[in-house]
Amino acid sequence: MTDYLKNIYNIYFNKRMISMLLFGFSSGFPLPLVFGTLSFLLKDYGIAYASIGAISLVKIPYSLKWMWSPVVDNIKIPILYKIGRRRSWALIIQILLGISIFLMSTVNPQQNLYIMAVFAFITSFLSATQDIILDAYRVESFNDEPEKLSSGVAIFVLGYRLGLIFSGAGAIYLASKISWSMVYIIMSLGILVGLSAVIFSKETVKYEYKVFDFNIKNIKQFFNDSLINPFINFIKNENWFWILAFIFTYRLSDSYFGPMSNPFYDDMGFTKEEIAFVTKIYSIIMTILGGLLGGIIVLKLGMRKSLLLFGFTQCMTTMLFSLQAYYGHNMPLFMIIVALEYLSSGLATTAFVAYISSLCNKLYTATQYALLSSVMSLSRDLFSATSGAVYEYIENIFTGYGWIIFFIISGSIFTTFRS
Repeated sequence: MTDYLKNIYNIYFNKRMISMLLFGFSSGFPLPLVFGTLSFLLKDYGIAYASIGAISLVKIPYSLKWMWSPVVDNIKIPILYKIGRRRSWALIIQILLGISIFLMSTVNPQQNLYIMAVFAFITSFLSATQDIILDAYRVESFNDEPEKLSSGVAIFVLGYRLGLIFSGAGAIYLASKISWSMVYIIMSLGILVGLSAVIFSKETVKYEYKVFDFNIKNIKQFFNDSLINPFINFIKNENWFWILAFIFTYRLSDSYFGPMSNPFYDDMGFTKEEIAFVTKIYSIIMTILGGLLGGIIVLKLGMRKSLLLFGFTQCMTTMLFSLQAYYGHNMPLFMIIVALEYLSSGLATTAFVAYISSLCNKLYTATQYALLSSVMSLSRDLFSATSGAVYEYIENIFTGYGWIIFFIISGSIFTTFRS
């Protein structure tokens, strides 16, 4: 037992894993600010459900980040490049991210909804760019010990979830005490975690930048080396089409109601304090548990069976929210359903990130990971943008039963897609 605990300590309590935790937080905290937390803010300002759903399209950069990942992979930032390719990009992007979140705090969406959408889009773009950098850094950090990649993924995902809690439940709780403007100012300080990680960590791969002359021949060569070749390398896998189809549909049930989750909780009569308490406490406990169980189950069942099991579980937990819609403000039920939702999400995320990471060729880490994760993000962003309009349509036909039917349809349809 002592040797086992010592082994766990040696795996997780070291400088590399601490960097993974901090970078995971940095990667996670911007997302709710342009997604769930932003939806709550907009509902508080009286914005229509259809508009709340539509504005979730500002997350589209997460789906298209593969388009500029070659730039991140190959272009050096003047002066800063001396601290390393990944760290220099991470440093500048995090500073810009803090500025863009602060700018969101200056806008009243009732008066300038389009301006809010523009600032949210910029935040999404910078956050997606940061993901390109940090995903590549995570994969490269374990080039020398690939057997520890899954452990690194688990710690990164834990940090990611803590980031989501900070700007999700944490922001919602703060909004019950102070203005949304002040909340977003405080949220902009989240970049300090990422900046600390840049200082604390070290560059994992030494990269020799090529001298690049901007002429047609070199631009074409750059495009081929940085985008075409990584894609061609990936499709050499004979199952590439089915891999992309699987990635495209994997998180749909979990993410479709994302823009509507906080408005739904509000409609059920839960206060900001109750929502923050439940999502904060249970997201921490169940995400950690889900991550640990996910790693164990993957080892026991293998990657393929685990992914299918966790995907089905996500669909079922989505459908459980129809019970909440039926019973309304029922705190014990709310706690159980949210706990199961975070547990299933923790299970699926750990396995899914490890799966995508395993598909990447180390020669094209940033581009291939960005491309694969973008496939999942594209389906999430395109479908979730319709969630508000779909709910309003169902509610207009089946008055009083809109949320119940919405969750049943969401879970059952995406279960069918998965199969």
